[in-house]
Amino acid sequence: MLKAVGIISEYNPFHNGHLYQMTQAKKKTGADVTVAVMSGNWLQRGEPAMYDKWTRALAALETGVDVVIELPFYAAVQPSHIFSAGAVRLVAAMKCDWLAFGAETPEIDYQKLINNQPKKDDSFKQFNRPYASIFQEYLYNRTGIRIDKPNDILAFGYANANMLIGSPLHLVPIKRVGSAHNDHQLSSGLISSASAIRDQLRNGNFDIVRKFVPESSWQTFSTAKVIDWEQFWPLLRFELIEAPIDTLHSIYQMTEGIEYRLKQAAIESETFSQFLQFVKTKRYTYTRIQRLCCYVLLHVTSSEMLVNPQYIRLLGCTRQGRRYLNQIKNDLELPMISKVNQEVAKKFVYLDFKAGMLIEMVNGAHQDFYKHPIILH
Repeated sequence: MLKAVGIISEYNPFHNGHLYQMTQAKKKTGADVTVAVMSGNWLQRGEPAMYDKWTRALAALETGVDVVIELPFYAAVQPSHIFSAGAVRLVAAMKCDWLAFGAETPEIDYQKLINNQPKKDDSFKQFNRPYASIFQEYLYNRTGIRIDKPNDILAFGYANANMLIGSPLHLVPIKRVGSAHNDHQLSSGLISSASAIRDQLRNGNFDIVRKFVPESSWQTFSTAKVIDWEQFWPLLRFELIEAPIDTLHSIYQMTEGIEYRLKQAAIESETFSQFLQFVKTKRYTYTRIQRLCCYVLLHVTSSEMLVNPQYIRLLGCTRQGRRYLNQIKNDLELPMISKVNQEVAKKFVYLDFKAGMLIEMVNGAHQDFYKHPIILH
């Protein structure tokens, strides 16, 4: 009987830090199979992935991941607690025994944090500060535990999400090594942050990053088209200027009159970076603004986003991964989608289809129709 460890990922792009995490996860658990639940074409911070989901899935499979499942847009492009909840549910749905994740402080007492969360009726209405900062301060005052680092925040989200569904997964926190999460300088070792690697790739410096990514990943990324927000700016600008205020107000998470600020910024800004600087406030971080922009491009409403996983979208597997899929296929409680046609797109993956069409407009590569899971033999 094959045992699987799940990893929640963006692989933007797959680098040596991800390889270290995967290796440690299998070493610590003794798992036979690694299942990656990977964000699709748009990411948690409201950005397009640097490379499309198929390119990133291939890089992961070539480097040792056994199964890659797509984390749907309605979970992937969300604040950390909703992102975590959707991803953990899919890891559990894939019948994994363990969930491994990176953490700056892996020794954190997650249960203590969970037990001291604010209740739903606690008010955090402070319009001069982001909600996340207020939430973290509340937990620190109650527990003495500070969770203000990116991986620690997600780790707490994973632990909480696992508890809410009955704790089916054994949690395996792995100490983050190498550069800090948002470090934009390449390290002197072999593990650098994804942020620093992306900066170099955007500038076409493929040879410079070669030592920081597995060779198979480098071969894949060095020939793929790089994607960034500026390529979508003309479309976003048109949407914001053309759409009536009432229409913008109906978009998911469009609150506190921010639609007026977005529309005015679109009129006055010539680039996406200028637009972000115009809109940003103490309350609205760059990440929240970027997510709002994703929702505007896709005309997303709350009813489309606030849902639990309803399907499993297979992007690819290795031979070992295929054995595992055959082992669990009769026990899956969610339908597994391996091929998308118009009926499947409309019933299950409509948001991901629309999100993929945006990417297809930029890189010319099919994202859903005419695509089959990658099978490595």
